[in-house]
Amino acid sequence: MDARVRELVKATIPVLKEHGVALTTYFYQRLFRHNPELKNIFNQSHNETGKQPVALAMAVLAYAENIDDPSVLAPVITLIANKHASVGIRAEHYPIVGKHLLASIREVLGDAASDELIHAWGVAYGALADVFIEAESKLYNEACNSDGGWSGWRSCRIIDKVRESAEITSFHLVPCDGGSLPSYRAGQYTTVRVFVPELGVMQLRQYTLSIAPGAMHFRISVKREPASVTTPAGRVSNRLHDFYKVGDMLELAPPFGEFFLDETHDGPVVLISGGVGITPMMAMIDRLVSAAPSRPVQFVHACRNAEVFAFGAHLAKVAERHPQVKLHLFHDEGAVAAPVQSGRVELRALAGEVLGEGADYYLCGPVGFLEAQIATLHELGVESARIHAEVFDTGGIAT
Repeated sequence: MDARVRELVKATIPVLKEHGVALTTYFYQRLFRHNPELKNIFNQSHNETGKQPVALAMAVLAYAENIDDPSVLAPVITLIANKHASVGIRAEHYPIVGKHLLASIREVLGDAASDELIHAWGVAYGALADVFIEAESKLYNEACNSDGGWSGWRSCRIIDKVRESAEITSFHLVPCDGGSLPSYRAGQYTTVRVFVPELGVMQLRQYTLSIAPGAMHFRISVKREPASVTTPAGRVSNRLHDFYKVGDMLELAPPFGEFFLDETHDGPVVLISGGVGITPMMAMIDRLVSAAPSRPVQFVHACRNAEVFAFGAHLAKVAERHPQVKLHLFHDEGAVAAPVQSGRVELRALAGEVLGEGADYYLCGPVGFLEAQIATLHELGVESARIHAEVFDTGGIAT
């Protein structure tokens, strides 16, 4: 990519800051109008609420701002590549997306989009597409060639359906072909593909594998997403809760995800979660007590009340059997009984227990919760390299 291309791409930064969301909103409308089959890959709820156009606008802007050294975007590229692999985006999709992205730039910017500018963005997009195609090819090969692995979609049968709380239900799944399941890293997710009648298309959702690797089955734990003032009810989560029962089939992608327990370390572990963010922590804590029983574990979790608190009985048994595990549980409202405490998580108050030399911190939950906890950890002197976080939203795990 030559200097002139980079110069032209950087020249669009002010426009992207002001009109980026309008551009990406137009792009998705154009993409689905000309290639409606891609609605089976993209999350239509996130498009309706505007989350996906905002996420893409931010990604395009970040690329333009770092066009001189795209390597600084490596962590984001890894995250997105895993998401792409999890929904089956392949090399042949990139020319389609590129065509509509460049056409959208020309049609939205009008006379400001010179032929030279469109050419520059075409070169820049092609370079980025090549990076993603290479990264995703490696992920696909690893998933397919691992023991029990596969490519694409695999039919799995629900062998158990367990109500974990008023909002969360777990689905236990085994392959319909009778084959084995691949191992994965505690914290990773699988993707579920479900036909949504009201949309007339397949919809894909990522759900954490909430059981430690090595089991004879997969387990996903799904929160029912109700409608709110700004968002519709979760089409897939509600469909799974209401219509899927033991014996039914679900199509699954192989496990992917860059948020997982680092088993190369041997120091203390602090697991911090809010709400349904508890699901990857269940895989991590079970993995830790079985594979690394010498590692001290501080388990910090917050939710609204006892009714929505999932996996409480299991956590109590883990703490009882494994003295290296300490629970710090909080409910925002309602009556509580030990070991649960009333109120919100205050890491400063827990500093004497959760701060440890060489400790790794894993956080999962809503955006606001994570921002608050990460800010506190930084104030307490925890290095960024020790903090690993996953937001359950666009770009993270979707509902």
